[in-house]
Amino acid sequence: MQQPNLDNPSGNHQNRYRFGPLFWIVLLVMGYLLVTQTNQGPQRTQITYTKFKDFVRQGKIDSVTVQGNAIRGEFSSPYLVVTGGDTSSFDHFQSRKPDFEDQGLIPLLEENNVQVNVQKQESSWLRNVLILLAPWLLLFGLFYFAQRRMRNQARGMMGRGGLFGGMTKSKAKKYKKSDVEVTFNDVAGLENPKKDLQEIIDYLKDPEKYMKLGADIPRGVLMVGPPGTGKTLLARAVAGEAKVPYFSISGSEFIEMFVGVGASRVRDMFKTAKKESPAIIFIDEIDSVGRSRGTGVGGGHDEREQTLNQILNEMDGFERHESVIVIAATNMPDVLDPALTRPGRFDRQITLERPHKKARKRILEIHTRDIPLHSDVDLENLAARTVGFSGADLKNLANEAALLAGRDDKKRVSAQYFDRARDKILLGYEREEILDEEERKHIAYHESGHALMAKLLPAADPIQKVTIIPRGRALGATEQRPEENRHNLGKKYLQDRIKVMLGGRVAEHLHFQEYSNGAADDLQKVTKLARYMISQWGMSDEIGPVTFKQGDEHLFLGRDIQQPREFSEYMAQKIDQEIVAMIKSLEDETQETLKKNEKKLHTIAKALLDKETLSNGDIEELLK
Repeated sequence: MQQPNLDNPSGNHQNRYRFGPLFWIVLLVMGYLLVTQTNQGPQRTQITYTKFKDFVRQGKIDSVTVQGNAIRGEFSSPYLVVTGGDTSSFDHFQSRKPDFEDQGLIPLLEENNVQVNVQKQESSWLRNVLILLAPWLLLFGLFYFAQRRMRNQARGMMGRGGLFGGMTKSKAKKYKKSDVEVTFNDVAGLENPKKDLQEIIDYLKDPEKYMKLGADIPRGVLMVGPPGTGKTLLARAVAGEAKVPYFSISGSEFIEMFVGVGASRVRDMFKTAKKESPAIIFIDEIDSVGRSRGTGVGGGHDEREQTLNQILNEMDGFERHESVIVIAATNMPDVLDPALTRPGRFDRQITLERPHKKARKRILEIHTRDIPLHSDVDLENLAARTVGFSGADLKNLANEAALLAGRDDKKRVSAQYFDRARDKILLGYEREEILDEEERKHIAYHESGHALMAKLLPAADPIQKVTIIPRGRALGATEQRPEENRHNLGKKYLQDRIKVMLGGRVAEHLHFQEYSNGAADDLQKVTKLARYMISQWGMSDEIGPVTFKQGDEHLFLGRDIQQPREFSEYMAQKIDQEIVAMIKSLEDETQETLKKNEKKLHTIAKALLDKETLSNGDIEELLK
């Protein structure tokens, strides 16, 4: 069966048997060696010159042929040679005269009746030509080979024989219509984004309808949202709904160490997508190539910016009949170059948020449809207890629960495994570390301080669980979860949040009359939150409704280096003083609250030492 030509899939066979000069040089040398090897004559044994003269004196030589210093001849009778136990018989021999003249050789041969033949020393013209031309042919072949490689590299290194063959080919994964099986039915929640994307789907299904009305569909759709909210899944669902080819690539896959490779990959990807029109190009993590130009080191000529320029150029070059939609995803829209988000490019932005309770339940139903659930699993209750979870987090929760049940050889996944999986995701693995009794008391009072403040303060988030079992990097944990995601944070809520975080440190000091390093993480979060409240959110009467930003959240942009601080040293000192004063005042209020409820603090701490883990219901029962 004939194999297909992988280098020429179009069926053009005119260059299939095209050979380079190196091939002909090797072929010529091999032919010469073959001819010389086949014309060596009869098989001969090699003897020394001394032994040759001895054989002449003994009458064992019948005839000789002299050609220069080479002597060939025939024995008068077969000459036996024993090698490693094997015996070989030779009728002919060869030897070599010394370079100095031997005056007695001819008389010796005549004296023993040896027939002497003399041949003129000649060399093959082909051998002479090869000896003269071989070095030049080799240099020419190497030069031709190197020049061909350089020419392929100069053409963009696109060919298979190039120095970096295939490097500039797009790495986008292509999914055919039949390969994309995800639809909107597989995407729970996100109802508003689905509505925004519906006209994109209609356009891909029937572009003529919009063209007749003179409408230009948005060429670029930018999906913005936290990690795990379903940006990639939604893009695939659009392709599944529209039943069009889908090209998927990450922004980082454009970048290589060679300048111009990223731009070549962009050109190749858009060229391929246009041939498959209508089609969708999905660029994940576009912020890796689409960051604002001129903000970092490297100027405007580095590889990343050339790649960005090529993306902008390709999006501007769409013709009306080319039904190609570019969908990009990012969780950092504020770092993108303004040229990307202007009208005509990524002019449509769709925001994806973390799912609400109803959507979380629907997501759990999707991810548990292949998991045999026990009758005690209540997905609505589980959705209520997973506030802040993204779609990816919920998928991970269901998978972890199934893994934990599998380790225990269970046939069904019960509620306890979902609880254990949730604790593992939020708090980490249980550590096998054994703590002494004194350290357990410190941890118990620390977590009791957090829990009691959370129960006493009206604006604090509800408690889910308190534990002194070491998990992950923490020796204990107090878990709080709001009933739903909060978007608008008031001053009273933030102050109570600081008090809850300070409750652990204050409780330790109240009982043991000393502080420990267990509050290090709490103090770091408290200080950061207080700085935001005073310098950016205008929640200080002394500073007033003014924002003073210190640096930029996205340090890789280089803006914190290029932009000077927007306030004076005096104002910086005043902000620091306000932060210290606010935290100290809230700590005093926390200490006063815990002193008034010291008996309740001891009750919770004692229960923690006994049970190690308390739920919200357990704490409410203790405080009755």
